[in-house]
Amino acid sequence: MPDLQIEKNKSLLAMNTMALDSTAEYFCSASTLEAVHQALSFAKRHNLSVTPLGAGSNVILATNLSGLVLHLSLKGCESAAPVGAAHGSVDVTFAAGENWHDMVLMCLDRGWFGLENLSLIPGNMGAAAIQNIGAYGVELSNLLVSLQVVDIQSGAVLELDREACQFSYRDSVFKQSLKDKYIITQLTLRLSTEPNINIDYPALSAYFVELDREPTPQMVSDAVCNIRREKLPDPCELANVGSFFKNPVINQSALAGLQSVEGKGKVPSYSQPDGLVKVPAAWLIDKCKFRGTRRGGVGVHDKQALVLVNYSNDADNDSAREILSLAKEIQAAVKDRFGINLEVEPRIYGPV
Repeated sequence: MPDLQIEKNKSLLAMNTMALDSTAEYFCSASTLEAVHQALSFAKRHNLSVTPLGAGSNVILATNLSGLVLHLSLKGCESAAPVGAAHGSVDVTFAAGENWHDMVLMCLDRGWFGLENLSLIPGNMGAAAIQNIGAYGVELSNLLVSLQVVDIQSGAVLELDREACQFSYRDSVFKQSLKDKYIITQLTLRLSTEPNINIDYPALSAYFVELDREPTPQMVSDAVCNIRREKLPDPCELANVGSFFKNPVINQSALAGLQSVEGKGKVPSYSQPDGLVKVPAAWLIDKCKFRGTRRGGVGVHDKQALVLVNYSNDADNDSAREILSLAKEIQAAVKDRFGINLEVEPRIYGPV
């Protein structure tokens, strides 16, 4: 294998969907497991911290990132019949650098079902597990069998099962106790060879309300893509990282308090299996009248209050700081009016 190419003072402008002009002190791209080990060895020899980076679709990058930024570009996909699983299942292993939506489409084409509700989510496969991505009634944790990871300090290659990942709503052990300790190199999902349609989510059921038969998985995927395109800006046209805040999960008492102020039936909420309820962060932000707001070169999208956008094309801008300042302003307003803490969804790298 040729020596790993290490670059100094690498611009990451084209490597994050918020279009932040961040500069990596050191940078390399690893397309194989061996390259990952070479990169970690380089970092260890030079006493550098390691920042893994995928598609950059769920990160806010500081102007300068010290240490080594390791871009994961591993590719590949393999399938196998799962041992001991029910007939009609298939285990599919994806390399961490594969594009999520491309893999959803590939699985549909091969008759492997279960990912269609997660269509058009930006980013790569590896980051999907860190975030426990979810949409329209399905989460990655519903499907994950195992992950292959590399220990950043020791270089050891390990396999973690679903329980070890400690998944919860838009969260995992990789954002908590194992933050910055492991690099995900591949993940295995258990999919179905038989369609198992899930259109319980209100937006999806409304989309198919006039259909006189059960939709196909491809139809569900197409519907999800259409719904997402209607309400979410394309990062290629307007820089963003998708949902900037998690939808808060509150107890029944807190919901009753909201309803007493806003009016019964006026507060949208979704019951959770544990008896708690999820309230749309976009609704809370809308009520605080932030939709369409601009602050300098950044703002809140005029069609979806959950999305913060970067309007600036100036390479010398301070967009990361402006975005986080606007986020704090929104959090303070929601806390003041509703008593609810909004949690930022994207990962923040470096001092902003």
